[in-house]
Amino acid sequence: MATSPVKQLLVTYLMPERCYEEILVNFHLHVPCLKYVLNKIAGFWTLLDTFLAQLLQLLKIVWRGSADGLSLTSVLLQLYAFSCPVVYAVANNFPLFAWAERLFTLVQTAAIVFLILHYRGDTLTGVVFLLAYGGVMFLLGSYAAAAVASVMQASSLAALIASKGFQAGRNYCNGHTGQLSTLSVLLSWGGSLGVIFVSLQETGSSVATLSHMLSACLSCVLLAQVLCYRSSTAAATKKKSE
Repeated sequence: MATSPVKQLLVTYLMPERCYEEILVNFHLHVPCLKYVLNKIAGFWTLLDTFLAQLLQLLKIVWRGSADGLSLTSVLLQLYAFSCPVVYAVANNFPLFAWAERLFTLVQTAAIVFLILHYRGDTLTGVVFLLAYGGVMFLLGSYAAAAVASVMQASSLAALIASKGFQAGRNYCNGHTGQLSTLSVLLSWGGSLGVIFVSLQETGSSVATLSHMLSACLSCVLLAQVLCYRSSTAAATKKKSE
């Protein structure tokens, strides 16, 4: 008997065949299988967040030819947060495949910083910033002590939380979200929920888990702002283009 395409897809990417039979054939809410599936979904969503969230934001800025509404402070904090794992990985001689996706995100975020400055008329400042940032990253990667890298790594989540707070504050003051990408915010929100689910299983109710919850709450605020300010964002964009 031929296997249905849906079953083949689910068994290949989401769950073992035993779990497929338990959940979708026998309609039995088998707890270990449900945890396995949720872990898989959380992993996929976190991976999408890592690879696509900043890329979608970058593409929207380039497509619109504007970075209106984006908080430079927020993006600089994101850049710091994404730089920390790279410095930590290099300082501890981790293999490239273990942190290559972080480097990919880092490059995209640095490009977003440059574009914000460029569209504000500070192109030269943007170029100088990229050169200075590249130099600092080279020095940190080459000479930073393991203790310094560990401190940076520990502070990266706080920087990411602060970045979301600054962007939410900017949206509130502007009354619109400007060129903030809806898909980027949605992926970030889903990624935050995925990290919480994994963190709860690994560490339980810890300070790190509470921090991830705060990050997810701020992602919810940003998503709500994107949805609630949709009409005012469209009006602001139209007015700016006239």
